[in-house]
Amino acid sequence: MSTYTQKKGFGGTLWDYLTTVDHKKIAILYLVAGGLFFLIGGLEAVFIRIQLAVPNNDFVSAGAYNEILTMHGTTMIFLAAMPLLFAFMNAVMPLQIGARDVAFPFVNALGFWLFFFGGIFLNLSWLLGGAPDSGWTNYASLALHSKGHGVDFYLLGLQISGLGTLIGGINFLVTIINMRAPGMTYMRMPLFTWTTFVTSALILFAFPPLTVGLVLMMFDRLFGAKFFEVAMGGNTIIWEHLFWIFGHPEVYILILPAFGIFSEIFSIFSRKRLFGYSSMVFATVLIGFLGFMVWAHHMFTDGLGPVANAIFAVATMAIGVPTGIKIFNWLFTMWGGSVKFTTPMHWAFAFIPSFVAGGVTGIMLATAAADYQYHDTYFVVAHFHYVIVGGVVFAIFAGTHLYWPKMFGTMLNETLGKITFWFFFIGFHMTFFIQHFLGLWGMPRRVFTFLPGQGFETANMVSSIGAAFMSVGVIVLLINIIMTSVKNVKVGNDPWGDGRTLEWSISSPPPFYNFKQLPLVRGLDAYWLEKMAGKKGMTPAEPLGDIHMPNSSILPFTISLGLFIAAFGAMYHVNGKPWALPVLIIGLLVTLGSMFTRSVKDDHGFHIHKEELLEDDKGVKA
Repeated sequence: MSTYTQKKGFGGTLWDYLTTVDHKKIAILYLVAGGLFFLIGGLEAVFIRIQLAVPNNDFVSAGAYNEILTMHGTTMIFLAAMPLLFAFMNAVMPLQIGARDVAFPFVNALGFWLFFFGGIFLNLSWLLGGAPDSGWTNYASLALHSKGHGVDFYLLGLQISGLGTLIGGINFLVTIINMRAPGMTYMRMPLFTWTTFVTSALILFAFPPLTVGLVLMMFDRLFGAKFFEVAMGGNTIIWEHLFWIFGHPEVYILILPAFGIFSEIFSIFSRKRLFGYSSMVFATVLIGFLGFMVWAHHMFTDGLGPVANAIFAVATMAIGVPTGIKIFNWLFTMWGGSVKFTTPMHWAFAFIPSFVAGGVTGIMLATAAADYQYHDTYFVVAHFHYVIVGGVVFAIFAGTHLYWPKMFGTMLNETLGKITFWFFFIGFHMTFFIQHFLGLWGMPRRVFTFLPGQGFETANMVSSIGAAFMSVGVIVLLINIIMTSVKNVKVGNDPWGDGRTLEWSISSPPPFYNFKQLPLVRGLDAYWLEKMAGKKGMTPAEPLGDIHMPNSSILPFTISLGLFIAAFGAMYHVNGKPWALPVLIIGLLVTLGSMFTRSVKDDHGFHIHKEELLEDDKGVKA
């Protein structure tokens, strides 16, 4: 029996997912893990809103509230939003460019397992003495003096997880540069591939400053270094610079793939080519470039001085221009189109006013003088969630409904999808719109309770009821997923009927090798062009022949597991625990041994033979 025949029969076992290097299965791993962390982060948000529903509430203590608040932000940004977007990048981008996999399949699997073990390590803090409690930004003045190991879990967990994200971004960059199908020039790439490309470049440059900050603070916390200790000649503001040089591009690392998903949706369900494609590409690149020039708008109240504040205020306002170009292009794409209001289109349509509201408050916050009034109030919380939830989370829901049939071969129920949309959409605006006013009325953020008679009672109760609505929407989505999986009604290659790009030209889910023959791309919206020419599929760019594919490997899992074990040893060794040093050594040996095995192993992959591909064809026709 050939390797390929064994793989086909080995389907969805646990071992298959532990050892896979197939980008489509890795996408499912990201979707499941990111979805799990999204539920955990959502639960933490619900606890926050229960605590703030009424004045003088004692649902949780002040210390527990700080932990919940910190873990909500950290989980949602690092462990939910990013991996869920990585799921769509993995599932869709290689198909959109006509590739058989990513450039480095082994590294792709390693990136997932590093992220996963980093996230598990961070969340185990709840069970091992307390979670981090210094806010998701982990400002040095708070973090250095935090008791217990919570902040250490944050520092080590994010280093492991961030390494996975960094190598994932490098992998996507190389894939898009080197593995496009014949005829797929840069200006024929779908917008989602373009946003993946720019996002990956941002990851390449934004994550190293965060890593440097995490390492310096780890040395401060674990080994008594004084990089951020002001009393010993350190500088606490340097942490803010290092964090926000990462943290503001991170917003665009999240929102650009969301823009890409919405661009595909507007085009598909308006049955029109995306309006102003070249200007959309230019705007995407410009947002990425300007994203590195605005970080200090988070620091207007730090006393950087009027010159620095003015420069960053102007740069922040400038970034609204390419975003505005995108908004108008999406509106013009719908204008005159034959718009179909499917579930993904509901999310896309609702995204525009929601995200614009977030952008408008962003311009208000960019005014340095006014920022002194808004800073550290619920106005900032409202702004941030209008951008991240109204942009990124809406896109994740939209992408889940749009690409579910391509990833799993089944279609989510449209009626339940629209019920999810209306509950979540109404709940979102109930929760966060009124928080703008809470901020303007003077309610500070990150405070675990408020007093009666301050005028905050009604608005906080409305906000908490809105969170309950959002929770119902998520529960309906989970019911939809379970029902769809149980019914298991299979769909064809283009279930929406209006697919325009290459991923819709192959079966759902795609075969192991994606494309039996690499497609010839004749222009933008390559599959649509072939359909308009009366063809049923893509014109092949090569004769049918053997296909070379990579072997599965358990080593990405064991490399990541070793770092996970070593992190416990490093953290507890500093406290003089006698068992910690052996644990540290064992973890490092597992990681280094796995890396050495990879370096000496003769792993040249395997070939899928032409005869097996023809057998596949017979099976499909039968």
